[in-house]
Amino acid sequence: MTWPVALGLYAFLLTGLLLGGAGIGVAIGLVGVVGITLAAGTQLWLSLGDIVWNTTNTFTLVSIPLFVLMGEIILRSGISTRFYNGVALLLRGLPGALAQTNIVGCAIFSAIAGSSVATAMTVGTVAIPEMRKRGYADRLTLGTLTGGGCLGILIPPSIPMIVYASMTQVSVIDLFMAGVVPGLALAALFMGYVALRVWRDPRLAPPPESRPSGREMVRGAADAVPVVLLIAAVIGSMYFGIVTPTEAAALGCLIALVLALAYRELTRARLMEALRNAAITSGVVMFITLNAQILNFAVVTSGIGEGLAQGLASLGLPKLVFFCLLLLIYLVVGMFIDGLSIMLLTVPLLYPSFLAVGFDPVWVGVIIVVFIELGALTPPMGLNLFAIQSIASDRSLGDVAMASLPYTIMITGFAFLLYALPQIALWLPALMKAS
Repeated sequence: MTWPVALGLYAFLLTGLLLGGAGIGVAIGLVGVVGITLAAGTQLWLSLGDIVWNTTNTFTLVSIPLFVLMGEIILRSGISTRFYNGVALLLRGLPGALAQTNIVGCAIFSAIAGSSVATAMTVGTVAIPEMRKRGYADRLTLGTLTGGGCLGILIPPSIPMIVYASMTQVSVIDLFMAGVVPGLALAALFMGYVALRVWRDPRLAPPPESRPSGREMVRGAADAVPVVLLIAAVIGSMYFGIVTPTEAAALGCLIALVLALAYRELTRARLMEALRNAAITSGVVMFITLNAQILNFAVVTSGIGEGLAQGLASLGLPKLVFFCLLLLIYLVVGMFIDGLSIMLLTVPLLYPSFLAVGFDPVWVGVIIVVFIELGALTPPMGLNLFAIQSIASDRSLGDVAMASLPYTIMITGFAFLLYALPQIALWLPALMKAS
């Protein structure tokens, strides 16, 4: 069976299973088993046990449950509320201050929680009623929550980056460092857009309040700085080679637990809820990852990855045209599948093509994360849209999508900026290696 026939069969089976109601993990695994069987009969079934063992025994993936638990402790212990209030106080006086707070809060929370959806819902539950009470327009509020939530999978620690590293054998530390500057730059772009929009249409937000006094600045910093220091400790310890990514995740859990105990808001019930949610989330991620590795094995066995890479390379497409084609593919796929599943599905197929065209593997990890950010904002399966619409239930999904459209455009434009200036992502990893 030739690789184009195999690719068409895989796509047909996967689409049929998903439309039939199968879960993404089950669908990926079944297609992988069918592909392996068609390629070599039942002889390679024994390899499934090796795939499961080698995947679960990957040291890099062990960090995922720890990072998820760190985020759950922060979200359940009151630290997140203190941080949001502290940032709101520090940003008071800026145009659209609470809207700016949403972007900063969502970016930080989703980075440490590993889930932009959970963060958007957590911040949105607090922000939407408060902003409506103060006179902020929903078309400003809703977009800052959905758009801000996307930043977390780019700013480390990032679960999609960990999964990408495990699939491609790229250094997870290099990926984390490569996400720092783009994540901060995109957050600054969002904040600049909010300030400009409020300046052009003052009706979107109440008049800026007075700047906080020195005492208020100290109080705001006391609430916000501990979370910033937590992230700095996790990233910095990896940057300077003190710990591995998995050890950094454990360090983050320890610091988060110490902070939670210091604030005395982490009850036994909340801790159990954090442990339960972390176990469920980690189980789902690992289940999908295991099945994706089975599909990856089928793709390699059938020659799809190599054949697709050679086919695309033989077309002689200019790099920019190839980049636009991939952006279009991810944009369409992201309308129907969640971000992590997109990465697990597409990386085995398209990663060889990226390398054949000449893209840097670390940069590829960053740009794929940027691409899947778009999926969280594009209907009909934009999960961030559903999360915020479930809170602002008096608004339709279309209203939320329209409020998110400027952020979709900005992320798309930023992707082209990363294409034109790859050093935005590669500068920090290079600096780390040089030092």
